[in-house]
Amino acid sequence: MKEITSVHNAAVQLLRELQKPRARRENGLFVCESAKLVGEAVALRLAQALFIEKGREAEYAPMIGQAESAGCELYVVSTAVMQAVSTAKTPQGVVCTARIPQPPKALAGRRLVALDGVQDPGNVGTILRTADAAGILGPGCADLYGAKTLRATMGSVFRVPVLPTNDLPGTLEAMKREGYAVAATELGGQDFYACCPRGKAILVIGSEGQGISKPVRDAATHHLALPMRGGAESLNAAVAAGIMIYEMAREQA
Repeated sequence: MKEITSVHNAAVQLLRELQKPRARRENGLFVCESAKLVGEAVALRLAQALFIEKGREAEYAPMIGQAESAGCELYVVSTAVMQAVSTAKTPQGVVCTARIPQPPKALAGRRLVALDGVQDPGNVGTILRTADAAGILGPGCADLYGAKTLRATMGSVFRVPVLPTNDLPGTLEAMKREGYAVAATELGGQDFYACCPRGKAILVIGSEGQGISKPVRDAATHHLALPMRGGAESLNAAVAAGIMIYEMAREQA
């Protein structure tokens, strides 16, 4: 393993640059920080370079061995370097760069989830973690490979296929031609439990502040809302998505 003690090292500089969306797009790489995320990236042979804090090599010995056998670059770094490259308050002593998976050319599955301008990284990550389905990310959503989003996915980013699109209404129209209902969630919609589509369906979750955009609303075949029996006007996007995803999955079972 190569040892790095300077934050000015080229490999360390790349790690820091990859905190920016543009650098992630240009390099096709993102940063995994937790032991869980790093372990999954290594196991899937997506890890490109592995960084271990000096003195913790024994703790991560199995991961190091697996990464080495996959041809991953290996570095041991000082505590100061680890703290400099980590966005976590308490770094876990392991970081890696990983290749961004290629998005699917098309989506398949009985239940899909589409996000329309969901900007909060925690909500995007939590919805991805909740969805045992494929996902469609429309424009204006939080970056899937940003640090906060990745933490919220708890590793689901490696297991759930996601199709980014700059034309969500057009994508939904194409999916409708393949037999999908499009269920837009919005205030004033019909009762979700009574009117939820029972065949192939795409659940659309709108932005936290603006809700579903008009072009996406126009593409929808169903306009649904969770019944609100208390004084709250709406739910957090991830909470609402979780309730609906589980109900739709229960119906499918």
